[in-house]
Amino acid sequence: MSIVTKTGDQGTTALLYNRRVSKCHPRVVASGEIDELNAALGLARANAPDEILRGGIFAIQQELISLMGEISTLPADAERYIKDGFARVSVAMTARLEQHVREVEPAIGALKGWATPGANPLAGALDLARTVCRRAERSVCALKEGGEPLNLEIIVYLNRLSDLLWLWARRAEQGGQK
Repeated sequence: MSIVTKTGDQGTTALLYNRRVSKCHPRVVASGEIDELNAALGLARANAPDEILRGGIFAIQQELISLMGEISTLPADAERYIKDGFARVSVAMTARLEQHVREVEPAIGALKGWATPGANPLAGALDLARTVCRRAERSVCALKEGGEPLNLEIIVYLNRLSDLLWLWARRAEQGGQK
């Protein structure tokens, strides 16, 4: 099967379970921003100097795939999504991010002033991922405010992820690896 299907030539795309919506539907926008976040994390992972950080980033990338699936499922298909065994964003996923935060924060120490992204390729990539994460978080909040049924843990997860990415970027600036 070719990547060229021409099914989107009229400005629509398919969510999960082949539900066609406009390419500017809020769920498509949010999912696309999470996809961008995953790509930005891939850039950070490619620049990470050690296996621990690469592994942490990769685990988050896998969770973002679940998050995209959940966002890309219309409320009418939510029950089917769960029945089909797809993972939902959970408190446990957010707790893993918080554990990373607890591990990194003490190593950084007190910081003064504003951070200017780009001290090195890894820090720049992590800051890029952080800003994309914040944009994705705003899009998910817009879904909620627009009345779309939503797992609210997704917002918490993205908020915590942007905190972690900020910390990892500051650590990378200091020459730390984890």
